[in-house]
Amino acid sequence: MLVKGFPADAFGTNCYVVATGPGEQCVVVDPGIGVIDRLDALIEEHRLHPAAVLLTHGHLDHTFSVTPVCGARGVTAYIHPDDRELLKDPTKAINSVDPRQLLGGLEWSEPDDVAELVDGAVVSLAGLEFTVDHAPGHTRGSVLFRVPGPESAELCLSGDVLFAGSVGRVDLPGGSMDAMVASLRDKILPLADETVVLPGHGPATTIGRERVTNPYLLQVAEAGTVS
Repeated sequence: MLVKGFPADAFGTNCYVVATGPGEQCVVVDPGIGVIDRLDALIEEHRLHPAAVLLTHGHLDHTFSVTPVCGARGVTAYIHPDDRELLKDPTKAINSVDPRQLLGGLEWSEPDDVAELVDGAVVSLAGLEFTVDHAPGHTRGSVLFRVPGPESAELCLSGDVLFAGSVGRVDLPGGSMDAMVASLRDKILPLADETVVLPGHGPATTIGRERVTNPYLLQVAEAGTVS
């Protein structure tokens, strides 16, 4: 299995490429701002063939390059329906920054082919099976993507639900602390300790490490809420 990631130029958003191995089809996850050149170089280095783009949620720092990535290769973008409106108009999630500043004068358009994700569904792409877990809180349509990893450890592409030592913010439009707590309780905590977490920002971690060190998970596990 081949899993590669790198942070985007803006906001340090992690863009990932997942494949069964070099020379195979791959899935691109969360192509953010300024990633095209590095993504193309990574794809060329490993002789990969993009088959789809998966989006963990609809915020612009995770979706900025989805249309050119999909358009250049004629592939589908996948997003949860509760964040579909953000793919159509990402400025709806922005309340503190001038949208024109983030878009840089770009005339926004969503990809030609968009498929909507369903909670609990297993999506077969590039020879891999991704389980979709709807995990709202950061946005209404945030999801986790779980896929069997090397040496039997499951991988969890957690977007902005779970980070190493923290969780995603809930103060932007569509965010909800109550929904985040439910997602942490019902979607994150039941995962096996050996699950490798590949977050939307920052370094990789494991569920086991977060279970005993992440203050938000500790509060949810102990009290069922976050104070």
